[in-house]
Amino acid sequence: MIDLQSLRQVSLFAQLNDQDLHWLAEHGSDLWLEPGKKFPKEGERADYFYVLLEGKLRITKNFGGHEMYLATYEPGTPFGEVPLFTNKPYLASACALQESHLFRLNKDAFWEMLTNLPSITRNLLNIMGERMQVLESTSQQREKLVALGTLAAGLAHEMNNPAAASCRAAEQLQETLERLSSFALKLSQQPITKEQMAYIVNLQHHTIKRATPAPYIDSLTQSDLENEVADWLKTHSVDDVWKLTPALVQAGLNTEWLDTFVEHVTADLLSDALKWLEATLTGVELLNEIEQSTTRISKLIKAVKDYSYMDQAPLQQVDVHEGLQSTLAILGYKLKRSVVVTREYDLSLPRIYAYGSQLNQVWTNLIDNAINAIQGNGQIWIRTSRENDSLLVEITDNGAGIPPEIHSRIFEPFFTTKGVGEGTGLGLHIAYRIVVTHHQGDISLISQPGCTCFQVRLPIEQSH
Repeated sequence: MIDLQSLRQVSLFAQLNDQDLHWLAEHGSDLWLEPGKKFPKEGERADYFYVLLEGKLRITKNFGGHEMYLATYEPGTPFGEVPLFTNKPYLASACALQESHLFRLNKDAFWEMLTNLPSITRNLLNIMGERMQVLESTSQQREKLVALGTLAAGLAHEMNNPAAASCRAAEQLQETLERLSSFALKLSQQPITKEQMAYIVNLQHHTIKRATPAPYIDSLTQSDLENEVADWLKTHSVDDVWKLTPALVQAGLNTEWLDTFVEHVTADLLSDALKWLEATLTGVELLNEIEQSTTRISKLIKAVKDYSYMDQAPLQQVDVHEGLQSTLAILGYKLKRSVVVTREYDLSLPRIYAYGSQLNQVWTNLIDNAINAIQGNGQIWIRTSRENDSLLVEITDNGAGIPPEIHSRIFEPFFTTKGVGEGTGLGLHIAYRIVVTHHQGDISLISQPGCTCFQVRLPIEQSH
């Protein structure tokens, strides 16, 4: 039987008399841990309540496959009460930093202790409340960091393509400008009349205007046109047919245009004039590509600012559609797979007073969950409408659905359907707190196989 003096040193048992201490000693047992021994382990079934009598324990929790430090327990620290109270597996792991001596009570003895010793019950509830706050706060911070890392990775992926395209176009533009200067010099050295020069200059202006932006041509039609233009160029003994043809066709220039062109330019000027024109068109195309790429980057930066409400007051009038759109832009890298997003917005809805960045956390969580539910291949619907005095946002997916038996627990803190280390079980709980506590709204779930819908209701009229 465990030494009563050891139990007396524990502040949790300090108010107990000898009879109560004898009861604890009779119903409890010893546990010795060697340095490095991990016990209990996160995710294991909770069968015991523990008190550290000697030694030191390091408490960690698994987040995404990485262990995160939570606390160091000194002698006299009780633990294991949270999973017994909540009937859940252990939320964290304990590892002995040195040889450690533990006192433990099995589950039945734990509940009997709470019934017979009310002073312990009060103390444990206080300890549990503090511990849950620390754990939730730490988990929330980790959740935010993970979300930030995910968004940063997504933005890096989104920006990489236009940035790379812009750099590539800039390099090609430099080469094109060198060719253009060379062709212009060569053309100027040819015997050319003022009328021909005026025609070529005027032609350049109209051709650039016609090619900006380049008209869309489907691949089959473009192939046929390129064959026709290539045959025309070969017939007129023009050099570098393979290089000239794509640029001319892409600019919308066909054999009829070439027939008109050759009427104003002599045969000895034809090849040089077309090469000069091709270099001009290529330069215009590259400039368009740079403009499109930098515009895309600018839009992504704007989406980030809109998403975070950077440089704006935390509470203000917001348009939920702007928040939904910026969230979709941030998550765009996940939506490029076989995901169809249907937006059904009621654009007549008024702005509402809200914490914009917090609402965007809600949209991010719900849309990201929907993407995961359909495993990157399916449909997502985002609808907005007015329901009495509330603004209703519905995010629906056609995934497998959420089992009915867990509907009532889906917003509970730390409840998750994922495996150990794959999530904290705080995503939907945080969304619930933002909607219900911070905005006096409501969030609910309707789910069946093939249709899962989260409904968020936010009051339209409310005090600042």
